[in-house]
Amino acid sequence: MTSKSSKNGTTKKSYLQGIQGMNQEMLENELGNLYELQRIDTLIDEIRTLRGELPLEVQELEESVAGLKSRMEKQVEEVQNLEKLITEKKNTAKDAQALIKKYESQQSKVRNNREYDSLGKEIDFQKLEIQLSDKRIKEYKTSITAKEELMKQSEAMLKEKNKELKEKKDELDQIVSETEKEEKALIKKSEDARNQIDPTLLAAYMRIRPNFKNGLAVVTVERESCNGCFVKIPPQRQSDITSHKKLVVCEHCGRILVDKGLIDEKKKAPTSKVLERMS
Repeated sequence: MTSKSSKNGTTKKSYLQGIQGMNQEMLENELGNLYELQRIDTLIDEIRTLRGELPLEVQELEESVAGLKSRMEKQVEEVQNLEKLITEKKNTAKDAQALIKKYESQQSKVRNNREYDSLGKEIDFQKLEIQLSDKRIKEYKTSITAKEELMKQSEAMLKEKNKELKEKKDELDQIVSETEKEEKALIKKSEDARNQIDPTLLAAYMRIRPNFKNGLAVVTVERESCNGCFVKIPPQRQSDITSHKKLVVCEHCGRILVDKGLIDEKKKAPTSKVLERMS
């Protein structure tokens, strides 16, 4: 049974039948131009990817900042509520103390033990109220201290996130400004390069590119392997690639294979200042 990868390679080869009749010099020239087009288009892809990721980073930071602000607002509200509860408990203790004085005063005027004991129970109850209020006040103060510490941490984190957000926004503004200009220049170079390539070969290139996430339709041979899928290339096909007498595609992934020695060392590939700075 024919494997899926073999079918893929066969399909790609069917695009290129019209190229095989070229002489060696013409084919070398076509492959050189095609490889240059691939390098230009790869730069365009990388710039678009870079520009596409930065807005997401900025958005994530904005959401993080908003979340921290919301958390801090909640923490402030919780502290304020605890402070109100402390005030209420202090008032409860104050009222209880006043009642104790009142009941103690009344005890000196009672006419029997029964009334005296009843007032004594009220005094004991109010003393328990004071103890409970003091206990709750201590608990609330402990909670406030803990929340204030969290608020300090949140404030420090918010400061750091705001700083990072500003840097990312500035970077995004600069990248967008620079990449728009650079992308237009590279697109013009790509269009010029396309005009130098045989229409059949260019059509094959355009059909192959969308099949791969990295957009690589043309790759060199590295260490006797396809530099796209890294599958070993048989010796005979390696010979075909280096002789430049026929067009060769990878039997596994269907990419167009180019001899590394074919690339003119004097012909410098276009570069991206933005991408160099970001690397």
